[in-house]
Amino acid sequence: MVKAYLRYEPALSFGVVASPDSNVVYDPSGRLLLAAALDRFAAWDLKRGLPSLSFATSSPSPSLAVSCIATFSSSAAAVSSSSIASGHADGSIRLWDAETGSCEATLHGHRSAASALRFSSSGAVLASGSKDCDIILWDVVAQAGLFRLRGHRDQVTELVFLDSGKKLVSCSKDKFIRVWDLDTQHCLQIVGGHHSEIWSMDVDPSEKFLVSGSADPELRVFTVRKSTEEGEDWNKWDVLKLFGEIPRQSKERVSTVRFNKNGNLVACQVAGKTADIYRVLDETEAVRKAKRRMHRKKEKVLAKATSAEGNGTVIDPLSAQDLQKPTPVVTDVFKLLQVLRASKKICSIAFSPNNPPKGCLATLSLSLNNNMLETYSVDSENVSKMYSIEMHGHHSDIRSLALNSDDNLLMSTSHNAVKIWNPSSGDCLRTIDSGYGLCSTFVPGNRYALVGTKSGTLEIIDINSGSSIEVIEAHAGSIRSIVLIPDENGTVSARGFVTGSADHDVKFWEYQLVQKSETDSKQLSVTNVRTLKMNDDVLAVIISPTGKHIAVALLDCTVKVFFIDSLKFFLSLYGHKLPVLCMDISSDGSLIVTGSADKNLKIWGMDFGDCHKSIFAHTDSVMDVKFVYKTHYMFSVGKDRMVKYWDADKFELLLTLEGHHAEVWCLAISSRGDFVVTGSHDRSVRRWDRTEEQFFIEEEVEKRLEETFEADLDNDMEHRYGHKDDAPEEGSVGVTGRKTKETVSSADAIMDALDTAEEEVKRLDQHKVVKTRNIS
Repeated sequence: MVKAYLRYEPALSFGVVASPDSNVVYDPSGRLLLAAALDRFAAWDLKRGLPSLSFATSSPSPSLAVSCIATFSSSAAAVSSSSIASGHADGSIRLWDAETGSCEATLHGHRSAASALRFSSSGAVLASGSKDCDIILWDVVAQAGLFRLRGHRDQVTELVFLDSGKKLVSCSKDKFIRVWDLDTQHCLQIVGGHHSEIWSMDVDPSEKFLVSGSADPELRVFTVRKSTEEGEDWNKWDVLKLFGEIPRQSKERVSTVRFNKNGNLVACQVAGKTADIYRVLDETEAVRKAKRRMHRKKEKVLAKATSAEGNGTVIDPLSAQDLQKPTPVVTDVFKLLQVLRASKKICSIAFSPNNPPKGCLATLSLSLNNNMLETYSVDSENVSKMYSIEMHGHHSDIRSLALNSDDNLLMSTSHNAVKIWNPSSGDCLRTIDSGYGLCSTFVPGNRYALVGTKSGTLEIIDINSGSSIEVIEAHAGSIRSIVLIPDENGTVSARGFVTGSADHDVKFWEYQLVQKSETDSKQLSVTNVRTLKMNDDVLAVIISPTGKHIAVALLDCTVKVFFIDSLKFFLSLYGHKLPVLCMDISSDGSLIVTGSADKNLKIWGMDFGDCHKSIFAHTDSVMDVKFVYKTHYMFSVGKDRMVKYWDADKFELLLTLEGHHAEVWCLAISSRGDFVVTGSHDRSVRRWDRTEEQFFIEEEVEKRLEETFEADLDNDMEHRYGHKDDAPEEGSVGVTGRKTKETVSSADAIMDALDTAEEEVKRLDQHKVVKTRNIS
């Protein structure tokens, strides 16, 4: 009889506040800030510091990572309920309902990740740019593509509508700005001048100035010609004319340029920790500043003329016209107001469209690369922080996970904090400052927890108070493993725990209650009772469920097994080509599985130390492996971003769970095996739930083969399109569709139908000829 297994499916993802690869933008109401969190994005209430609404795709996947977000807001009634659009890493565009958070439509047209999105002033048209160098115009109401604009030779980085949506301006990493006429669907103007890749641009609400930024040491400012404007200085088809260049404060490349709602401020965020905020003066103030500049220039000329009289030098005097009606230059209009300095690298910025607080010029929100959102108020004197959202995620990658005995608390550690989560809802319950935690576990009773750090200290955490009550100098090297010692019945007891460290020591610890003073209550402390000396760095430690054996993985690629009572040597497991990074023993004590940097899993018998099977499990290092309680099923995670489910008796891969966007460092399995949680370098914690749906190994193997075949087919199509002979012509217009396996098969079916119809027509013509001859 064929064995059936229960399927695990993605259930929850939490721990990410803001992805570094996407922008932030305010929602259509202007009250909530939209920030991407890997393959979903959330609307954050900045005052409360909580997410109000989540926008998520049906199935998480790294290919669905949100790469850009755009919103449409207008005082008039919107023409469509889809006022939020998101671009994804697979090139798809999704339209969302801002009220319900539901996905209204998915648009496919780009072959690479979407890199720029912008709604027209009416909200009826959406423009998208991509890494495939193409621009696509979409009809938001009909939820269909209009046409494709080709001409850029590198990634499109920003899009801006002009002239009530009749013209589109695009900039690219090919160093050019292009102006497109959307009525005639052709390129009106190509603007050069930048010496490096253009990363961002924006136009003020009155469409008077357009500012673009690159890695050049200055911002370039263009004046925008209105459709009715005529002048001798303008060429017939030109829309943009260079007004001047503004010197920047930072040497880092420009990342984002944004005007505020009123157009009197423009912010230039660089790929670093700063953002320059410029004041845009109105025409009266600019002329006044120009007059002062000319007056100072006149005084300098007169001073030079006076000093040059004795030398016979002739100085050109200033004309009366220049003094009476001076022409403002770019430095007369754009004035540096403030320089915002953040604590970490800024990823994106967004001005609030709502009216700022009294006394402020604007409200500016930004996302940082350490998983934080911050909001600042900008005035003429300084820039002050208003809100900060950081509690809902770690600032760096998650290095260890641990579930308590009731499976209702989850602990995660990172480089400077320990967080306690509710694994059912994903809510962060506690945040405790700590060292760089590499391993962790709950103490029996669930009141305390232990954290082993990179510096070799052992921290005791009080869960109820959310504080670290004691830090013990446990080892001279980093602590890689903390394992509780079970009793003979296989249940975790209060006997103590074991730590393994890079200082070659395996130490045994016992719990004790200590009262520091008469007024204080008793608190947990630990004391070292035994030490097992090893010959190399200890990378992992595991104890058999009966508490009889202890296995120690060393840097020399071997695993040593000892009797835990006498510490006498029992077995040596060798065969891995690179060090063993993780291991686990089944609940019946019969099997031990080891995961290594050589990408293999090895399954050994605990009785004789024989290797039952070596499996090439991951395409990169195996970082963690654990058995499901009371089974021989196991989960493994690796640097290849995959979570894999195995049958250790049949040595078969059961499931491959995709969802993480970076290396997966750790995992924890509930005591009943009904869910698994994994922690990753992408700072997310994902929960995978066991369902009642059954599956069979043969079906999964067939499904994986089909997916591999389809992926290879898609790659072949993209390579064929990317051939030099198939490159689009300069400024050409194309259809919005994308070549896929379905479109190719549909086109073949149409061709077959046309051939059949042609043959049928010929047969009918022959029949008519024969019939005519018979009649005659």
